[in-house]
Amino acid sequence: MSDKVEKHREGTIIKQEDSPVKMEVEVNDVKSEGDYKKTPVYIYYDWCVKCGICIEFCPTNVLAARPDGYPYVKHPEKCIHCETCDRLCPNFAITGAKR
Repeated sequence: MSDKVEKHREGTIIKQEDSPVKMEVEVNDVKSEGDYKKTPVYIYYDWCVKCGICIEFCPTNVLAARPDGYPYVKHPEKCIHCETCDRLCPNFAITGAKR
């Protein structure tokens, strides 16, 4: 039995025992568009702090929150390229690509 703990696992811990080796994880599989060539909005997840400002102030509800709190592009076809997400993000973690 290895005493190394896997630290790069994404998901929600749904059951954890005393031993860090025994952990059951439910993977939150949500499609997250990130390629600016395929979607009007690109999110830099390394910079995002999950504040939700971009989601709250998007006038056409393009963005939504994943189960882990990060935003993702739910309705790319609704984007009007207003750049509200760009202007309001405190960490410059999101950008709206112009057509």
